[in-house]
Parts: sequence; C-alpha cells; structure tokens
Amino acid sequence: MKKVFIAAFSAALFLNACGTAPLISIPEENVDKLPLKISELEEDQLKAWPTLDIMQDTVPGMSVEKTYAELIKGTGASIIVAVVDSGIDIEHEDLKNVLWTNPGEIAGNGIDDDNNGFIDDVHGWNFLGDIVQEQLEKSRIVQKYNAQFSGKTLDQIPAAQKDLFNLYTEAKNQVDTERDELIQQKTQYDGLLAAVKTAHTAATEKLGKEDYTAEEVATLPETTAMEERNKGVLTQMLTYAETIPEFVEMLTEQLESMTDRLNNNYNIEGDYRSVLGDNPDDIKDAVYGNNNVTGPDPDAALHGTHVAGIIAAERNNGIGMNGVANNVKIMTIRAVPDGDERDKDIALALRYAVDNGAKVINTSFGKYFATNPEWVYDAIKYAAKKDVLIVNAAGNESIDLDSGDTVYPNDQLDNTTEFADNVITVGALNYKYGGKLIASFSNYGKSNVDVFAPGVQIWSTTPDNSYQFLQGTSMASPEVAGVAAMLRSYYPQFSAAQIKQIILQSGISTNIQVSAGEGGETVKPFNALSKSGKMVNMYNAFKMAELSK
Repeated sequence: MKKVFIAAFSAALFLNACGTAPLISIPEENVDKLPLKISELEEDQLKAWPTLDIMQDTVPGMSVEKTYAELIKGTGASIIVAVVDSGIDIEHEDLKNVLWTNPGEIAGNGIDDDNNGFIDDVHGWNFLGDIVQEQLEKSRIVQKYNAQFSGKTLDQIPAAQKDLFNLYTEAKNQVDTERDELIQQKTQYDGLLAAVKTAHTAATEKLGKEDYTAEEVATLPETTAMEERNKGVLTQMLTYAETIPEFVEMLTEQLESMTDRLNNNYNIEGDYRSVLGDNPDDIKDAVYGNNNVTGPDPDAALHGTHVAGIIAAERNNGIGMNGVANNVKIMTIRAVPDGDERDKDIALALRYAVDNGAKVINTSFGKYFATNPEWVYDAIKYAAKKDVLIVNAAGNESIDLDSGDTVYPNDQLDNTTEFADNVITVGALNYKYGGKLIASFSNYGKSNVDVFAPGVQIWSTTPDNSYQFLQGTSMASPEVAGVAAMLRSYYPQFSAAQIKQIILQSGISTNIQVSAGEGGETVKPFNALSKSGKMVNMYNAFKMAELSK
C-alpha cells in the first residue's frame, strides 16, 4: 500500500474567514501497516472504543483520552452545544450537571422574562409540544396532494404544477411499495412468532423449564412431524438469542415497531399536528410548543439522551460514562418526532440555538423528501453568518450520497456545490480496523460526506439513569460535535469554518480497501469515500490548532 505521510508544514490552508493566519498541517500517521486487531473487544473496551487511539490500540477511535492526558492544559471557555433531537432526559444522573440554563429566564414563573417569545425556556424549547408519533414526509406529501393528483397522468397536469406532480408521484410510489413490503414482513414475523410460541410451550412441558439451552433442545424427541418442526424452530431461534423468552421479547418489540410504522409513519390520513395549533406551512408562525424539553414520553427521548451523553456526559464523576467534551453546556431543542421532522421545526430550532448562544449544533436526523428545504437552508446560512458550526449525521441507508439522493438537512443545493462553510456531515466507523472499517449501514460520498467517526456500538446515556449501546451515523455526529466543542473552548480565535477545516484536515487517513454500501458490494480505498478521506482525530486536531493559533 502507498505510504501515507505529509511532512510538517508541507501544506497550509488559507481561509478567508476573519483574515486570520493560515491553518498549518501536521504530520500524518502512517496507519496502513498497522496490524489488524483479530481479537474481539471486551465489554469495557467496547464501551470506551471511540476514545481509543488507532496507533496505540489498533482501534479507530478519536484519541480522546490521549488528548486529555497529553495536550489539554488549564480550563477552556464554556461552550453551548445545542442538540436538536427527540428530547433529552434532563434529570439523568450523567447529564443534569451539564445542561444549559437560560440566564435570562426565571424558572416556573410563566413569564417570557428574556422576551425571546418562549415562556420559561429554561433549558431549551420543545417545538413538538405533546407530539410523539408523526408521518414520514412522503406520507404527508401524498396526503396533501392526493385529492389534486390521484389518478392523473403527467400530460393532464398544468405546466406550473408538473414538478409538484412528479414529487407527489415519487412519494406515492415509495409509500405504496414500502408499506406493502412492511405488511408482508409483518405477516411473516407474526407467523414466526406463533410458531416459536407453539414450539416453546411444547418444549417447556417436556423439559420442565422455560430457560433451556440449545443442547437441551437437541435431546427432545422427533417422533412426530410437529415435534420435528418444533425442534428445528427452537434450534434456529437459539442462534439469535440465548433463550427463547429473550427471542420472543425481541421479536415482539420488532412487531410493535412495525405496527407503529404502519399506523403512523405510513399513515396518509393522519392528523398529528393539530395539537400544536400552529400553521405548519407558515414559517412566520414561529412561537408554539412548550418548555418540556424531555417531551411527554421519556422513552421517546432515548435518541436525544444518547446523543447528548456522547457529547457531554459529565466526565470523571465516577458514574456512567465520559462524554467527549468537558466544557459543554447542552441546550435541548426538541424537534424530531418518531417519524420525519418538519422543515419548519428544524429551521426554527436552528435559529433558536443560534439566537441563544450555541456555538455548535448537532443534527442527528435526516430524510429524503422535503417540502420547504429553503427554510432550513436559510437557517443554515443564518448560523454561518453568526459563526455557528453544525455537525450533521450522514444517514443510515448504506448509499452513496453522490449518486443523486439528497438527504435533508444538507449544505449543498445541487448535490455538489456547498452554499455554506459551517456544516460537517459525518459517516460512521466500525470499531474494527480493516476491510469493515466503515459501518455497513453508513452513507458515504466523496462530495456529500465530509469525514468519518465512531458510530457502531456506542455506549451512552439513555432515559431513567440508564446506559445502552446504540449505533448509527446519529452516534458518529455527536462524537464530532464533542471534538468541535472542545476546539471552540480552547481555541476561540478560530471561526466555525476554520474549526471545520481543522477537523477535516487533521484526521487520519488510510489507503486500505473497505466495503461500503448495501451488502458491502462497493469496495474502494477508505480515503475515496468522503471529502476529507479521513477519520476524525481529536489529538491531531488539537495539535493543528495549537500550531495554527
């Protein structure tokens, strides 16, 4: 493999922002000859893998602990990071001490003390009110235009409405196809669950217990066709879970999720928004929702709570886990339901974050249809004007975003040209250095994805003082947001655009061939799958910032 090395000071990147001195490149480690880590990580190692150092541990972490041990001196400035998500459990033991508190608001007095339009927005704002479930954007499009376009062909549509008709047609085709596929899958799972329960009842009677092993199943008789069938079902299912009751619980949860998606996400007759009392098609109707930033259902705040913990779970407090950043106050903005977010909510959430002092915003969500993307584009430009960095998840559909699919939000109008310099789009890394370095679910793209960061099996905070492993580019994004917050804390002289360039330019690259895409059918050098071709590395980012200050 080609040796990767850039001599110190061999390249300097001049940025126009603020007229500051050039950013200075640092030597890049040659990781191509690292031994592949064959052994599986133990649980403690897995919980901490995003913090590890690829050179020392052969695990593609961000060198977080190495940075704290060797580079971080003194106390940096406190940085507000806004988490635009599904809500956050603000009572969590590892988060309650790192929350942003609005200095201009008196809690619980029912008055808009700071005159920002939001009453008692002490820790942020909930733009969804009591909404938990929602449709997909494509379902909303079908619902909105069905009466106008159903049954018609393109040649029957006036010229001024043809683009809208094409949007409707594409949305309807996807909704119909995906809903039918989900119904078929649910039918299969219903049948499987019934078969497993029947087999489990029979095995429990014969073995005298519910928690039996595969070895004990092997001793069961096969004197009838039913006994043979039951034994085969149980043997196969015990390869997916340690016990059959665990498998039944897992399958039941999946069926419940499918039912919710059918009843809510793909519902083209839903009315979820009316409880808010706003006009979702009017961006100027901007004050709605409430100050319950956790949301009405704490369980629905799982995603946002997990994201917040990755960024800023209180470090070194002897409980739970350590977030990436130690000088962060988390601003909670609830705008992402269990379905597709609305463009209006996201645009206003971004503006709320900017107007209330956030210097970094994490956006771990996305969709492939948008009816008012210009509202979000304008909000991104507003954040850029106010020097706020947005860190964004690339998406989990295993697709090349350069192939034409547009994921919203994004910073590209035509899928190639950026209209703002303050957005970092992040793909997900696996914890295994080698051919499976990129998470199998992660989107990628030389133009549309900026960089990769840890996103598989990420341990973080979840509601009710609990902790879980979750995975997705939703987890990779806050890893980078944490690094960005630390850089903004210790190097306030750099603009959002410069912090972006430091993170991209200081990462670690490799020429190794990796699998990407659905089923891993795309095999390319890792450095060809994102704009920077790199993995985020906090240690290198701090070294580069120090040299360039």
